[in-house]
Amino acid sequence: MLNQRARILLKTLVERYIVEGQPVGSRALAKFSGLDLSPASIRNIMADLEEMGYIASPHTSAGRIPTPRGYRLFVDSLLTVKPLAQIEISQLEGQLQADNTQRLVTSASQLLSELTSFAGVVMTPRRRNPAFRHIEFLNLSDNRILLIIVTPDGDVQNRILTTEHPYTASELTEAGNFLNQNYAGLDFDEIRLRLHDELRQLRQDMLSLMSKAVEVGSEAVAERNEQVVISGEHNLLNVDDLSSNMEKLRRLFALFDQRTGFLQLLELSSRAEGVRIFIGGESGLVPLDECSVVTAPYEVDGQVVGTVGVIGPTRMAYERVIPIVDITAKLLSSALSHYEPAGR
Repeated sequence: MLNQRARILLKTLVERYIVEGQPVGSRALAKFSGLDLSPASIRNIMADLEEMGYIASPHTSAGRIPTPRGYRLFVDSLLTVKPLAQIEISQLEGQLQADNTQRLVTSASQLLSELTSFAGVVMTPRRRNPAFRHIEFLNLSDNRILLIIVTPDGDVQNRILTTEHPYTASELTEAGNFLNQNYAGLDFDEIRLRLHDELRQLRQDMLSLMSKAVEVGSEAVAERNEQVVISGEHNLLNVDDLSSNMEKLRRLFALFDQRTGFLQLLELSSRAEGVRIFIGGESGLVPLDECSVVTAPYEVDGQVVGTVGVIGPTRMAYERVIPIVDITAKLLSSALSHYEPAGR
């Protein structure tokens, strides 16, 4: 446990380092901490903090910098978060407007990037009860049919079906109309059961076509073309703490391209309540050992379906990034929960 003077000095040191990016010396701590301490007392407390692993001394300077452990204590118990002004919240809300889910998610990612000057990342919503709003069949050739699926939130998925024998245009129209009139909006699993239990009066070839469409449609709607949307990666090129090491920067951008690691991290974050902060190696992703990731889950109708976040250097203005991530998650939740696509 740190005493109050040590906590104030550590808080001051982290805040000055975040602002200036330079090791912080005793003189600066005496000036900005508000404590009436002699230079010798400050040096003694700094030595104790260093011994406990909260700060470190770069070889090239007499000042100190925070370690990941120091940042962790800072964000957990020393940080004073600055709430966003209502006018800023209203501006954010106005920018999170779109006519389908994917565009809303992309807008949220871009917004996080623009507001923080780092990389914004959003995990797209998990599909709940895969269903369709409209289905259509189009002939491509004798045994190939284009299946067009419009999801309840307005996304369009196309899949090609290979059939055992050709269907006429009127047969395809009949099949599409039947599915749309009887099953639009229902869960694909329920449709699958009802097709086989209730529709034995259908010709076997029509039942085969509809069953294949339901199987392929269920897979298509359950898939997410882009499970993680990342915006503003290029902003990290302007961060001195990161751009000075090109090898680490290359590994970081490879991680952006692959996305799998981020998806796992965001999945983990979605099980947390509220904002979660990963500092350096806490993320478990090696290219992020000099980065921090600030995340928050978002909901649709009270159920957590994804995560938003910001990726930046450990030396970031947490007091501003945290409320930006938090309010973006809440606004995205609201936009998705109240979003009613035409015809739903």
